[in-house]
Amino acid sequence: MKRQMICGICILTSLMTLGKPMDTFAAELNRENTVTTIDDTEELLTAGAGDLFLSSLTKVEYLEIARRAEGALWGYTHLGICNVEENNLNIRQEPDESGKLVGKLPKNAACEIVSSENGWAHITSGKVEGYVKEEYLLTGFDAKKKGEELASALAVATADGLNIREYPSTDAEIVTQVASGEALDIVEIQDDGWIRVYLDDEEVYVSSDYVEVKSDLETAITMTELLYGQGVSDVRVDICQYAKQFLGNPYVWGGTSLTNGADCSGFILSVFAKYGVSLPHSSRAQANMGTRINASELQPGDLVFYAKGGTVNHVALYIGGGQVIHASSPKTGIKISSYNYRTPYRMVRILQD
Repeated sequence: MKRQMICGICILTSLMTLGKPMDTFAAELNRENTVTTIDDTEELLTAGAGDLFLSSLTKVEYLEIARRAEGALWGYTHLGICNVEENNLNIRQEPDESGKLVGKLPKNAACEIVSSENGWAHITSGKVEGYVKEEYLLTGFDAKKKGEELASALAVATADGLNIREYPSTDAEIVTQVASGEALDIVEIQDDGWIRVYLDDEEVYVSSDYVEVKSDLETAITMTELLYGQGVSDVRVDICQYAKQFLGNPYVWGGTSLTNGADCSGFILSVFAKYGVSLPHSSRAQANMGTRINASELQPGDLVFYAKGGTVNHVALYIGGGQVIHASSPKTGIKISSYNYRTPYRMVRILQD
């Protein structure tokens, strides 16, 4: 760490000589993988390592440069990207193959590498902290390059009940609303104050006044998101666990393949077919099956439907804990969301147990 920091000091000294602005310092420092923590920076400066350039750059200015550079890679200081062919990477409580599972890191998801020893990386990702085999992580330049390919431009709702409109106008019909904090994938940022986004597999519009535009990478899934409470029948647990095997697989309009691609109703159709339940390949038709229930009655294995203009156009499988799994859009594929990431239109019970 100290060797890296001194290297960073030399870079900064050279840049000062060239008269580059502080923003460029931060970018160059990060590009050369020389970023360390603010505490380490202060320690080195106090020890005198910063004397090389303090004559032209004050400690306060240097700390500001480090502060800007730290976490510049989508909020990560030491970025790792999950590099597995399929499925998810196990995150364990201890650096051992027999360690307790504490979460899953999906393919191409990001993590902060805290430390690395004996082939194991200590990571944090989303709400999960634990250990993964470091051979399955991209790091350094490879991670940055992969992150640039993967990072999604997101519009994060800053208003509770953000209006989603069919066209970029306040006169346009409100398709639905999403809760504060929900993130929508951006298709295009327009010059007229509107942002075109994906709402599942449809392109709709939000006002730029009520969202925060950010770039982000996928993170780990907690075991809480993968497990269930008591009182849920075995078949309900099983159908949800089965559905989660296909997390991250592609969305394909009209498709029914759980591995090669399915749309929202095709995903539900194929999951239920495994358990001998036949459903039509249409979210609108599926909404008329089974028994209608209220949100307070939702159990893992029930279906949640969403609508546009009063017409059902999307379906998801409720998996417990206020979450659903669904084939969302061509950009995100099969993913887990809050069940009310957009306003639920109808809830239906297919499994009668």
